[in-house]
Amino acid sequence: MSKILIRGAKVLGGEPQDVLIDGETIEAVGTGLSAEGATVVEAAGQILLPGLVDLHTHLREPGREDSETVLTGTRAAAAGGYTAVFAMANTHPVADTAGVVEQVYRLGKEAGYCDVQPIGAVTVGLEGKKLAELGAMHDSAAGVTVFSDDGKCVDDAVIMRRALEYVKAFGGVVAQHAQEPRLTEGAQMNEGVVSAELGLGGWPAVAEESIIARDVLLAEHVGSRVHICHLSTAGSVEIVRWAKSRGIDVTAEVTPHHLLLTDELVRTYDPVYKVNPPLRTERDVLALREALADGTIDIVATDHAPHPHEDKDCEWAAAAMGMVGLETALSVVQQTMVETGLLDWAGVADRMSFAPARIGRAAGHGRPVSAGEPANLVLVDPAYRGTVDPADFASRSRNTPYEGRELPGRVTHTFLRGRATVMDGKLA
Repeated sequence: MSKILIRGAKVLGGEPQDVLIDGETIEAVGTGLSAEGATVVEAAGQILLPGLVDLHTHLREPGREDSETVLTGTRAAAAGGYTAVFAMANTHPVADTAGVVEQVYRLGKEAGYCDVQPIGAVTVGLEGKKLAELGAMHDSAAGVTVFSDDGKCVDDAVIMRRALEYVKAFGGVVAQHAQEPRLTEGAQMNEGVVSAELGLGGWPAVAEESIIARDVLLAEHVGSRVHICHLSTAGSVEIVRWAKSRGIDVTAEVTPHHLLLTDELVRTYDPVYKVNPPLRTERDVLALREALADGTIDIVATDHAPHPHEDKDCEWAAAAMGMVGLETALSVVQQTMVETGLLDWAGVADRMSFAPARIGRAAGHGRPVSAGEPANLVLVDPAYRGTVDPADFASRSRNTPYEGRELPGRVTHTFLRGRATVMDGKLA
C-alpha cells in the first residue's frame, strides 16, 4: 500500500496536525511531516476523527435485499464516515444461529467498505420464547458479543434474566429494544397532545421506561451488562441516570432523529416520520441532548432502517416504521450537539467511535489518532452546508426524514485500515 499524508487536519478538533498513514497503520502524527511518494490530502479546516462505529444498523441481508444489502449498506456507512457497523439480527432468516451470523460477517468482508459485526438474536426467531444459540454465535467466526431482538422487546423477565446470565460468561451484552408490547398495541405515534388531536393510537413513554427500569434491576441482580437501544424519553434518561449512580453496568444509545425531530412532524401524515420508538416531544429532545452531553447516554447509534419505496409510499397506518440514517448521522450530531455548544469534536469522537467500539468490543476501532494505531479515520468538513437529496445516497433505500433540509458538515474522506473508501466526498 502507498503512503498517505493528511496535511493540516484538526485532530479531534484540536490544533492542525499532519497524519502519515503507511499501509494499514498510522506511522506518525505531528507538524511538518513529509513522505516521499505519499498521496497528499490537503485537510486545512477539516476535522479528523477516528472512524465512526455504529452499534445499531439494519443491513436487511439475508432476506430483504429489496431494502438494503450488506454491500449497499456498508457503502452508505463509509459515505457517512463509518468504518464499523453492528448489523441487527432481524433478517430473514433471523440471525439466531452461528451459520447466519457467519454469512453476514463474510458478506461484510467481501464488500470491503467497512467492518461488519453481526448482532445475534436473543431468542429463536425473535419470538421471545426460547434463548437462541448465544454461545455458538459467540464462538463462531463472527465472534458475536452483542445480542438483541431489536424490532421486538424481550418482554419476558425470565428470558431476559437468563440471557443476561448467559452472556456474562463471555463478557457479552444484551441490547434491549425497550417496548412493553401490551402498552403499545395499535400504537402509531407518541402518546400526547398531537396524538389526541390527530386521533392516532398513542405510544406512551411508560412503555419504554417500564422495561428499562426492569432491565437495569435485572442487570444489577445478575451482575451483567445491559445496553438500551434507541432511548427516546426524558423519563428513560432519569432511569438510566439513576441506574448508573447505583453502579449498574448499563449503557444507552440515542438516534440522530430523536436528537432533532419531534412528534409535531406527524401532523403532515408523511410516513417518512413513522419510526419505532416514535418521535417524541420537544421536552424529550432537549433531555436527550443534555443526557448525551453529560454522558448519561453513552453513544449515538443510527438505527439505520431502510425500506423500499412501496413500504413508505402509503397511508400512515399501513407504513413500515424506520428511517435511513448512516449518511446523515454526523451532520445531525454536528447541528444538534456541536453547533449548540453541548459537545466539542472530541466529545463527538467519544460518542460515535470510542464508546460504541468499547461497548461492542470492536477490535481495532475507536482507537486514538496516534502512531502505531490502525488507520481507521474520517475527515469532516464542518463548514460545508448542503441540502439533503436522497437521490445522492449510497443506500438502496431513500426513506430519510431530512429530504430538502439543510444540514451542516460533509464527510470528505474515510479510511479503513489505511485504504480510502471515500475520497473527496465520493465512494472510492
